[in-house]
Amino acid sequence: MPYIPHTPDDVQAMLQAIGADSIEALFDEIPAHLKAGHGLDALPEGRGEMEVTRLMAERAEQDRFALSFIGGGAYAHHIPAAVWEIATRGEFYTAYTPYQAEASQGTLQVIYEYQTLIARLTAMDVSNASVYDGASGLAEAVLMALRANRKSKSNRVLVPEALNPRYRSACEAIVGNQNVELVSVPFCTDAGQTLVDSLSPFEGDDYAALVISQPNYFGSLEDVDALTDWAHANGMLVIAVTNPTSLAILTPPGEWGEQGADVVVGEGQPLGVPLSSGGPYFGFMACKKKHVRQMPGRIIGRTVDMEGKQGFTLTLQAREQHIRRSKATSNICTNQGLAMTAATIYVSLLGPDGLASVAGHCHANTQKLADKLCALDGVERAFSAPVFHEVALTLPQDADTVLARLAEKDILGGLSLAKDYSMKNAILVNSTEVHTEGDLDLFVVAMKDVLTELREMA
Repeated sequence: MPYIPHTPDDVQAMLQAIGADSIEALFDEIPAHLKAGHGLDALPEGRGEMEVTRLMAERAEQDRFALSFIGGGAYAHHIPAAVWEIATRGEFYTAYTPYQAEASQGTLQVIYEYQTLIARLTAMDVSNASVYDGASGLAEAVLMALRANRKSKSNRVLVPEALNPRYRSACEAIVGNQNVELVSVPFCTDAGQTLVDSLSPFEGDDYAALVISQPNYFGSLEDVDALTDWAHANGMLVIAVTNPTSLAILTPPGEWGEQGADVVVGEGQPLGVPLSSGGPYFGFMACKKKHVRQMPGRIIGRTVDMEGKQGFTLTLQAREQHIRRSKATSNICTNQGLAMTAATIYVSLLGPDGLASVAGHCHANTQKLADKLCALDGVERAFSAPVFHEVALTLPQDADTVLARLAEKDILGGLSLAKDYSMKNAILVNSTEVHTEGDLDLFVVAMKDVLTELREMA
């Protein structure tokens, strides 16, 4: 809604009608110690429409064009024009949550098609209708694994240090207050992978699940078959965190090892959703059929009516809106309907061959970029493991300083690994199908110039 419809007089009239003195009185059941009680006084006064429009235009101008090689969980891909032309049609753009099946067959069918695409892409039995985002989706998967692994009495889950730090942080924030312990698994500093040998200290102990990221945060490809089989041999479920684009050419989680992963989550943004300064995105989630009743969110089912006509309906609705809150699998498993719709259209348009072509070009461009950058004096690959479309590089200069200098030249040269991994001179660089040979060369020339300038200043 582009404006606030209720005037102060309207609000006062409604309060009077229900016998409340103020809006605050409506929430008097909230204990005082749970209220923030600070910071709200610092909020500025509201602004008029003209001022807000001007402010937002100025903010938008800050997102000026820059050649970007940033990845780290959000990726720039070409999105065919048809994707958002269709997704922003009124039937999808303003459709309400499909609680009334008789009035929402179109929306329900789109979600059903989305679930089918995700299930096929991940080689899993069932997908839900999406979750809030990839990071919170991991938290949902961790809680789901604790419920589903009935052989385990543990509240502990093994999480690799090579997992995206943002995913780990979000997961910790959600499950940490629910008496769940995330136990770190170190990575090999030579290969940039989580080795099976690094799991030996955990053998024989009770852990509910092992998280496996493919590719991991460094872009490295893990030995998912060995990791999956180790987890199952030790009584753990396997939670896969994947990049959906990579699944067009890599072995899907449902086929990892002897039994496949148990739960799969990831960020769906690469599937037709623009970067948009950080969102909104959506998380995908799939699992084996035997775990489906522990899956949060909603699932759309296909059936036939009394006349034999095909119909779609909500089923297995384990959300707090549908069942008792204490029985709900989650209270934050929002279905990101619009972004999910765009992803469904995107994958349908590209098809298996098109998506594989995108993934192949991403991989080829990243390898080419890494080779070009490593030809510069002092630049090397940080790890030896094969990669998908991200690669960690070590530089002869401080990473943060180099990236700041590149930004001055309108090149976003990647992510620093200094803060999250204490790798002061290392960056994470990404390339996708949108980068041309000229883009790669511009980056390399700019990097060479920056390194030369910093070397001369030293």
